[in-house]
Amino acid sequence: MDSDIQNLLIFLAIGAAAGWLAGNIMKGGGLGLPINIVVGVIGAVLGGYLFGLAGISAGGGLIGSLITAVVGAIALLFAVKVIKKL
Repeated sequence: MDSDIQNLLIFLAIGAAAGWLAGNIMKGGGLGLPINIVVGVIGAVLGGYLFGLAGISAGGGLIGSLITAVVGAIALLFAVKVIKKL
C-alpha cells in the first residue's frame, strides 16, 4: 500500500510540474497548483495518445513521463485557446 501512495504522489508531482511548465510556455505563467495538476494529468494522457499516434516514445522513467505530460499539456492548452476564440 505504501508504494501505491508513493506512485500517486509521484504522478501528481509530475502532473503539477507538467502543468506549470505548459502554463509558462503557453501563457507566460503558472495556472495555480490545482489547475496545474489537472492540466498536467490530462496532458499526460493526451501526450501518451499523441505520441502513440505518431509512433514515437519520449523514453521511460520520470523524464520521459514529464516530457510526455508537458507535450500533452501544451496541446491541451493550445486546444482550449483555439476553442475559446471560436
